[in-house]
Amino acid sequence: MVAAVCIHNATVFNGYTMMRNCAVLVRQHKIIDVFNEERLARKNFKADTFFIDAKGAYLAPGFIDTHIHGFGGYGTEDCNPESILKMSEALLDYGVTSFIPTLYSAPKKQMIAAIKSITTAMGKEKGARILGMHLEGPFISPDRLGVQSADSISPVDLDLMEQFWKASKGHIVNMTVAPELKRMRELALFCLSKGIVLQAGHTNATYEQMVEGMQARIMHVTHLFNAMSRMHHRDPGAVGAVFIHPELSCEVIADGIHINPEIIKFLLTCKSLDKIVLVTDALKPTKQRKKPLIANGEEVYLNQCFYRKSDDAIAGSALSMIDSVRNIVSYGIHLEQAVHMAATNPARIMKQDHLGVIAPGYDADLVLLDEKLNVLYTIINGKIFCKGKEICV
Repeated sequence: MVAAVCIHNATVFNGYTMMRNCAVLVRQHKIIDVFNEERLARKNFKADTFFIDAKGAYLAPGFIDTHIHGFGGYGTEDCNPESILKMSEALLDYGVTSFIPTLYSAPKKQMIAAIKSITTAMGKEKGARILGMHLEGPFISPDRLGVQSADSISPVDLDLMEQFWKASKGHIVNMTVAPELKRMRELALFCLSKGIVLQAGHTNATYEQMVEGMQARIMHVTHLFNAMSRMHHRDPGAVGAVFIHPELSCEVIADGIHINPEIIKFLLTCKSLDKIVLVTDALKPTKQRKKPLIANGEEVYLNQCFYRKSDDAIAGSALSMIDSVRNIVSYGIHLEQAVHMAATNPARIMKQDHLGVIAPGYDADLVLLDEKLNVLYTIINGKIFCKGKEICV
């Protein structure tokens, strides 16, 4: 068994810039050093070092999906820790090293069961690590439900939030809320005291209500443009607030359906790169081969993204994170920027300070991509995976 891994002859996107002919040394789950290839021969390596010749391939921080409901036929709505663990394994082939399973709004009993299933799964992963959970509701607007159920949402209820927090054992990382709801400031203060990142989403907020939300540190926005008040010249709404306020960050679903690619390119001219996060918003049947396709208890069909069969409403995406990165690059956006959006930015915004950068002291969560952006290796905590299987070195 080796104690160190050296990935050399790589083109490294480290979260700050691109470095060619570079090597990365990993030991005991951490990145120990990053150096130029020309220094490789002069370094004294121990006999227990395993070398991977990247042959010029792209080495990036592992992708972090902060908004994902399901994958490969498994979903958070199953309320089963085994489903969460199967998601963890399935995500390996798509360059995901960490994810935040996302819960739909649901009746209290079901939502608490889903929360407990994620808590139970944490620490038992054989694939992508579970960072915690994202609650997409239930404190959202009845006017901007998307495909969420009207009978599953709730007015702001601090006692209910306390129950969610207790059931999660402190593992709620982020939460989507509608800033305009009554008692939202009280909820926001509670969440801030627990370190929960608040996101404005499924909201019909006016521009003024968005600004009030910002005062309570609701500073991130869920799937920009989708299920939110649109920009108007008399009321900029939730969308306008994102464009007006540089301090707001936002999620982007890059499947070409949820947002037109030209709008994503325009967004990058209006906002700093470090404020944009790629998410999949993937549903349970994403990459599922067998039918029927069921998401949150309703049948959906696939046509680039998922549509609810009953009324043809967009239900969510069928993306993987590597799909998202490929799409962004196909829009004419540089791969270095795509890596920021898929790895570096979500780590920073979700307060995962040990992830998202290739530099000494960071966790050895990495993805190696070929020139066509196919995943060659996914590395989690220094463990190397290829085609879903761990390579024993």
